[in-house]
Amino acid sequence: MSRFFRGGSSSSESDSDSDYSSSDEERRHKAADASESEESDSDESSSESDSDSDDGGKAGGPNKFLRGFAGGDSEDESDEDVKRVVKSARDKRFDEMRNTVNALKNAKKINDWVAIQTEFDKLNKAYSKAQAIINREGIPRFYIRTMIDLEEFSKEAAANKAAVKKMNASSARSLNTMKTKLKKHNKAFEADVEKFKAKPVDTDASADEAEAAALAKAAAEESDDDFDAPRAAGRDLSDDDDFEVAGSKRGKKGGKKDDGFQTVGKGGKVAELKPEDLFKKLREMIEARGKKGTDRTTQMQQFDSLLNIAATPYGKIKVLLALIPARFDVSSSSFAYLPIDVWKSAADELNQLFGLLEENSNIHLVKLVGEEEEEAASEIKFKNGEDVSIRGSLASLIDRIDDEFIKSLQHIDPHTSEYVARLRDETILYALIVRAQKYLERAESDTVDHIKMRRLEHLYYKPDIVIQAVEKEVRNLYPALTEALEDPVTLVEHLCTSLYKTSIDRVRTRSLLCHVYHLALHDNYERARDLMLMSHLQDHVQQTEVSTQILFNRTMVQIGMCAFRSGMVKETANALQEFMASGRVKELLAQGVQMQRFSDKTPEQEKLEKQRQLPFHMHINLELLECIYLTCSMLLEIPNMAANAHEPRRKVISKPFRRMLDYSERQVFNGPPENTRDHIMAAAKALAAGEWQRCRDLIHAIKIWDLMPNSTSIKEMLTGKIQEEGLRTYFFTYAPYYDSLGIEQLGSMFDLPPTQVRATVSRMIINEELHASIDQPTESVILHRSEMSRLEYLAGVYSDKVASLVESNEKLLESRATTLGLATQERDVRGGHQGHSRGDRQGFRGGRGGHGRGGFGGDRGKGRRGQGQGQRAGR
Repeated sequence: MSRFFRGGSSSSESDSDSDYSSSDEERRHKAADASESEESDSDESSSESDSDSDDGGKAGGPNKFLRGFAGGDSEDESDEDVKRVVKSARDKRFDEMRNTVNALKNAKKINDWVAIQTEFDKLNKAYSKAQAIINREGIPRFYIRTMIDLEEFSKEAAANKAAVKKMNASSARSLNTMKTKLKKHNKAFEADVEKFKAKPVDTDASADEAEAAALAKAAAEESDDDFDAPRAAGRDLSDDDDFEVAGSKRGKKGGKKDDGFQTVGKGGKVAELKPEDLFKKLREMIEARGKKGTDRTTQMQQFDSLLNIAATPYGKIKVLLALIPARFDVSSSSFAYLPIDVWKSAADELNQLFGLLEENSNIHLVKLVGEEEEEAASEIKFKNGEDVSIRGSLASLIDRIDDEFIKSLQHIDPHTSEYVARLRDETILYALIVRAQKYLERAESDTVDHIKMRRLEHLYYKPDIVIQAVEKEVRNLYPALTEALEDPVTLVEHLCTSLYKTSIDRVRTRSLLCHVYHLALHDNYERARDLMLMSHLQDHVQQTEVSTQILFNRTMVQIGMCAFRSGMVKETANALQEFMASGRVKELLAQGVQMQRFSDKTPEQEKLEKQRQLPFHMHINLELLECIYLTCSMLLEIPNMAANAHEPRRKVISKPFRRMLDYSERQVFNGPPENTRDHIMAAAKALAAGEWQRCRDLIHAIKIWDLMPNSTSIKEMLTGKIQEEGLRTYFFTYAPYYDSLGIEQLGSMFDLPPTQVRATVSRMIINEELHASIDQPTESVILHRSEMSRLEYLAGVYSDKVASLVESNEKLLESRATTLGLATQERDVRGGHQGHSRGDRQGFRGGRGGHGRGGFGGDRGKGRRGQGQGQRAGR
């Protein structure tokens, strides 16, 4: 169909009453068609066919040509006042995509994943149809925004396990399909997604931006002819928002240079920034910060422009103190993290701020200023060399940039290279913290303790080699730091010692816990234990904040692991017992959230709990922790079970270990051990049976030991403990069957030197665990038969139960005899004292006779024969 007919099929948009399009519109259509001529013929033909089908769907009738002349007189039209808009192929393609996006939003509101999947496929199909236009003009920004929103929505829906369980089968299937599709689809647009996330623009801001761009463009093209006039007559101004750089490619195509957006004021006039208007403009921008219609990205660009025109250090510091918090405003949600490039820009500006403050010592940052002077007057004072105070807080800026760094590590997948790359930025952050500490120490600020605590929290959990590398890199990034490198242990101790003197309780408590953790990390168990016990922190830790409780839990776990590395099995079990028995180790250490079916937590509580999670590089290996606890429980429980073989449930040291061992023993068939628990359970059974070599081999076969430093010495320590506990188990099991045992023979059985055997036996005798004596001339252990065999034990238990049964029966009879005796006494009083005496004596005799047959007689009234004789004698 020719363009003549396509133009005639719509009514005119001008104010004249003519049925034909005006000459201006024809020129505009020709310009649009000229811009479309570079597309492929196939795309043009498809657009024409789509135009025909669309027009045909909207109005029926004999002929489009006749319908164009008939205007509104056709009986087939339902609305006579509808204005027809002539659209180019570009506008039609993007309108189709926008309609699909609106349908997606509606489907998201009702959580209809089947409809979401259908509309998603439809949107991608429309995108492929508009590929030629997109290649020429750029990817529509609303398309990237839709993909990002859809991916976040799918993640939130998948995280809500309760809602997923309530979905029907088709919706759950569509949700899983969409997760896979979005992950694969967004990889192709990864660069565009990151670019949009760095400078996100919502729909309202896009409309304002597009209007300003259109006005600036119209002002720039006033002197030109109408060839490249804006095509906004047939569509909304907000269409310019569809592209990453609005109008850039079309400007190049028309032969004009487009440098992007300019700062414009009211009416589209270009705003010129002058140094003398710096503080006035700065106040206006600070007042506009946080308001609803403020575009954060544009505001940051304006702050950058102000920073460039600032002529004095005073002006630069004022702008930086406003620009850095504005960077943090990019993250609109408290649960989302700041884009990495924005974070790096904020870090660079903080370094610039520190440099200006260090060079100009007469500028002081204070939290509160009585009455702040005018900026111009303060600048004059600064130029004259006088002291100037500016309202601001370096500690709050350091806190915010540190929190944003931790938040980004929480959200990034720790098993990807992106996490490792992000972790390298910690050196930049640590250098900022050190720089802030040195500056605040020179300024004698009261916030220096807070900054020291931040520095300590970045050091206490790291090994020495990492701390040394970070400290060297800080001196490269911050050359003014001329202090000599300290030993990591000394550095942490100096920081903690200085923080012990602060008046802030929270800082004192956390510094103590960090110090204890660092000492335990270096296997200094005695000092770490003494510091913890002297602080009495365990008595009131429940009244502290949640983050401090998490640090306390981490410290206690590290103390237990330190005791294990030092060979203290009992101390290890005591330190880890409470955590492992709770069944919530992940939550207590803030290393994950355990999904519970019947959880009473609200969504807000779950979000707060996720916010408290530690980054992956700070985690304690939970599998290693469980292996240590179960190994120590095995070394304590197996001898305990052998010592209390007659009453195995009477004394339990580790309930989790007993539960696992019982479950393992109930299994009909036990295959070869596969994981850590299987190895330890098999080793426990071997140790109980006296096979200490097999127990040792099974424990050494656990691969998790290789993650510990000095794994060889750990395995040697475990071998010695297994031999010693095997010897104790042997004594508890077989002592009732021997009169004496040779020390050398015991040493050969358990591969122990005679001195160690003698020491172990002596310790058992002192603790009254073994009734024996050592005969030094014969080098043997003389066993005293004080323990009962199994049969003797069962006979004693039977005797005790029979004795208790007889005693309870006698008590019952005595109580009933007292009641019956009172009733007999009342009856005898009525019968007379003499008959009562005679009857009582005869009844007693009868009772004795009746006792042999039917029980007791007389006044107890149990023997029938005796009772009758007693009554007759009474009469």
